Amino acid sequence: MSEPRNPPSGLRISMTEPIRSFLLSASKDGDVPRELQDLALNLSSQNNLHYKSFRSIWIRSPPSNRPPDLIRLFSGSNFILSSPKPREKSEELKARLTKLEEMAERKAYAELVKDITPRKNTDEPFSSYKDQIGFGLHVVLIMFTGYLVGYAAFRALFGHSPAMSAAGGILGLVFGMLVETFLFIIRTSNPDPRSSTSNTSRLKKNQ
Repeated sequence: MSEPRNPPSGLRISMTEPIRSFLLSASKDGDVPRELQDLALNLSSQNNLHYKSFRSIWIRSPPSNRPPDLIRLFSGSNFILSSPKPREKSEELKARLTKLEEMAERKAYAELVKDITPRKNTDEPFSSYKDQIGFGLHVVLIMFTGYLVGYAAFRALFGHSPAMSAAGGILGLVFGMLVETFLFIIRTSNPDPRSSTSNTSRLKKNQ
């Protein structure tokens, strides 16, 4: 026989022979309600029981049928502590933990191979505002210088003709812009020698 489907929660105690004897006696006691008689008979076959159930039977039993010595009744009985159910992790927490584990693994792998794989060159042209402003001022200066040189050259060749002087200035401006474009292509197409040198020295050191 088993306990009720919804047993009371709380403290549980282990069964002893004096407790079992009292429960069997209460199961046959006509002064105890029928429901508690069935409960007493049920509990008498168990190895442990809830203290609340035992207390309910004890209270409804006539004082004359109760064991006079409570110390002897509970002698040898132990408290039974049930471990709490493990908390279930939410789906959101599980996903976050999985993401953190993947990040930790990637970081550990990167630390492992950082001395083997060459570092990626992340230097890009105009990666900062300082580079952009410097390049813009440099272009303006080259174009202005080209305009002045072309203006002065055509003024010396064709006299004081304003139209020819202006044409020479425009030609010098275009030439300066072309020179700056050519220099920019050369700078961006050649890798940074400092980064390649550092990568080579690192690889030689690992060997």
